[in-house]
Amino acid sequence: MNDAAFLAPMPLAVQPLTPQAFAPYGTVLAAPAGKKGRPINGGNAERFDLVGDLQLGAQGGRPMLALFRAQARRFPHEVTEMERHALGSQTFVPLGERRFVIVVAPAGEAPAPAALAAFVTDGLQGVTLAPGTWHHALLAVDAGDFVVVERAAASVDCDTCALAARVVVDWRD
Repeated sequence: MNDAAFLAPMPLAVQPLTPQAFAPYGTVLAAPAGKKGRPINGGNAERFDLVGDLQLGAQGGRPMLALFRAQARRFPHEVTEMERHALGSQTFVPLGERRFVIVVAPAGEAPAPAALAAFVTDGLQGVTLAPGTWHHALLAVDAGDFVVVERAAASVDCDTCALAARVVVDWRD
């Protein structure tokens, strides 16, 4: 049995999701505060280009649009495993006002527990994870639907790793 199972879990504080804090892991998807978009549709709408290249074409990949229907998670939540998609980005966008917690670690070798960071969205934000960014599965605070854009190909692009120590996401509303 792993000795880590007997140690007290490391608490992982959750911080608000901001573009600056999340930049090492990917892009925050939200209309830029205080900025005007480009007028389209005869001036009846504004367009904000958020991610210029989703990087989904590596090794014959193609964009896949999916819908995830998520149940609300309970917190504190123990994180035991992380995953990454080395060949493409992965994007999560809530349909409606749905908050979620995103646990991430930098791309590279399997992350040490101390390398993890956690963010909570405001319910209207989405994220695009950069290729190779380690992350936990979707942790919905509010149950509901999320649009997911990711790379699809003949072989699945998903590596997983178990954490070497217990980590608990300690988020409270």
